[in-house]
Amino acid sequence: MRSVIAIGFMLLTVVTLTDCATQSSVGAPTVPAAAPTVAPPTSAPMSADRAPQRPFPQHTSYTAGTIKPQHTQADLDAAVLSSYRAWKQAYLKRGCGEGRFYVDPGQDTGGSQGKRSISISEGHGYGMVIIAFMAGADPDARQLFDGLYAFFRDHPSGGDPNLMAWKQVEGCANIDGRNTGSATDGDMDIAYALLLADRQWGSANTINYKQAALQVIAALKSQTLNPTTHTLLLGDWVSPNDAKYGRSTRSSDFMLEHLRAYADASADAEWTRVADTTYALIATIQRDASPTTGLLPDFIENVDTTPRPARPGFLEGAADGRYGYNACRTPWRIATDYLLAGDTRAQAALLPINTWLRSATDGDPHKVMGGYKLDGTAAVDYYEPAFAAPFGVGAMVSAANQNWLNAEWDRITDGTSDGYYSDTLRMQALIVMSGNWWTPRN
Repeated sequence: MRSVIAIGFMLLTVVTLTDCATQSSVGAPTVPAAAPTVAPPTSAPMSADRAPQRPFPQHTSYTAGTIKPQHTQADLDAAVLSSYRAWKQAYLKRGCGEGRFYVDPGQDTGGSQGKRSISISEGHGYGMVIIAFMAGADPDARQLFDGLYAFFRDHPSGGDPNLMAWKQVEGCANIDGRNTGSATDGDMDIAYALLLADRQWGSANTINYKQAALQVIAALKSQTLNPTTHTLLLGDWVSPNDAKYGRSTRSSDFMLEHLRAYADASADAEWTRVADTTYALIATIQRDASPTTGLLPDFIENVDTTPRPARPGFLEGAADGRYGYNACRTPWRIATDYLLAGDTRAQAALLPINTWLRSATDGDPHKVMGGYKLDGTAAVDYYEPAFAAPFGVGAMVSAANQNWLNAEWDRITDGTSDGYYSDTLRMQALIVMSGNWWTPRN
């Protein structure tokens, strides 16, 4: 099940079965609804006050010993820009108020009482991150970023005004009823994107990006962090005291570089403790549940006692304890921390994954399947770029993966469109793999 539908099921299930979530309904923004249009093309000249300080391409110096695909840097950059233009044309929309932009995930109606989704916080965070990195190549980047930020502010979570309601539907309203809680991954990316924006454009103009980032980071700490276990909750609809969900976490939220950036920006050591706990969880699951593959499950239970993959039916369905559409992002998130910070725990976590994957696919990215049991058995029989692209980033941590990385790059840059989720993960993976992901940390 893809994440758009899964989150809807997740929130509806929790609202129905527990009393942990007590959000009130958040209505439509006061701005008038309007038919969406595509974002402006990347062609107009930019004004001096919108000139970025870290324009694409950046050609970041990653940790020594890491690798990139063996193409010329110009070819790597060109592939990123081509992918960005296609992504922007397909998914970035103007609408729901003057100057507003949002990322449209497509025809999903899951959890929406039949109304079509136009936005989810996951995709909104992705969009803000992508736009911040592509500034310079796109002269409209700051206008687009500010429009995405305005849409975020128009659609607060029912639990905290500095977090985003997880889903918006046609008519430009938040999803209705008591289902207006947050999804932790979306807000983590929004906070990180605001830190990028502060480095990219500064915070002395219309929007104080740094202040806004700190507001979101503070809300993440107060609403989506278990202060006892130092682990991330699924959203602001979960109470840390919930015996089930309060002691669980989702592997797609293991954004180690983000946690470092929060610690740096807020001077709050709690984020470092969260990162340390996350690495400990990864090591425990790999030792006890996936010793031959290193794969992580979508959800982890009992984080403070005996961490284990979630049981079937824990939250979203029978595959909650498998390597699915949540966990598929983990090689990208873990590898990015090694590339930018050189944390050897990240490299160690990726070693068994890369070793297993090269063998399981015979070095052929076409054989990357869209889901696995933790023992490496394929759970489906079809290729899925949402899994292949993050695996490509994971390969960057060692020269032993060079041929595999080359093949991965060639496969995911073949120009095929595979829908919002795959295309958006691929877009971000290409930024990293080309050497153009940089950190907002000092």
